[in-house]
Amino acid sequence: MEVSREGVQKLVSLDEGDGGKGNVKDIVDELRKTAPTDPEGAQQRAWTLIKNLGSQLSKDRDTAMNSLAELFAHGDKPSGLDGPTVGALVGWTAQPIADRAMSTITSLWLPWVGKRFDAQDNSGDNLMEGVVRVLGRLVWPIYKFKSYGDKTSGFGFKTWTEPGKLDPSTEVLVIDYKSVPSNPKFLIRSIRDELVQLVPGVYLGKMLWRSQKGSQERHTLLAYFALKSDLVK
Repeated sequence: MEVSREGVQKLVSLDEGDGGKGNVKDIVDELRKTAPTDPEGAQQRAWTLIKNLGSQLSKDRDTAMNSLAELFAHGDKPSGLDGPTVGALVGWTAQPIADRAMSTITSLWLPWVGKRFDAQDNSGDNLMEGVVRVLGRLVWPIYKFKSYGDKTSGFGFKTWTEPGKLDPSTEVLVIDYKSVPSNPKFLIRSIRDELVQLVPGVYLGKMLWRSQKGSQERHTLLAYFALKSDLVK
């Protein structure tokens, strides 16, 4: 089904609350077609689409969850992601009651602002507000945060590509915290992020919680997040 530019704009703007009721695959395909001639426009529309689908989680959870899952499954494997990115929490997805509580907290204050990648070293870390250098010690007293301009960096990770744990047919960029020994064991090393590219400069991510049951490792989807990078000129 061919989707017009007006169709893309309608889903992105979520006119009349119909966010996620369009064909997500067609919408992304249309955005990718426009990206070579209008990269900034495709980037902004894809970013708005992700954030607005996230806002629908509190209104129509099932539809929004299905649309986000479809969006992620239609993503491409990121390559060459390098340098700092701007981050946004799309929404919590583990359990409705817990999600509402977490959404309330993070709507008041979310110190995480993005991630920084080192493509050559297949590594990176997270970027947070500067105050985390002080407040973070209340939770992780011996962990050493670093300064990055007026921000704080920390919680390093290693990256590689492989099929997603919950999406085995989708190649993802794994963002793994367990591989960095200096990361705190409390909370951080149990997280595995997975990332796909929707259009150049816009990425949709899953935050997974790693748990062990006997010899079997399990992964639970905690949240979706998004990253935005500078477009390569």
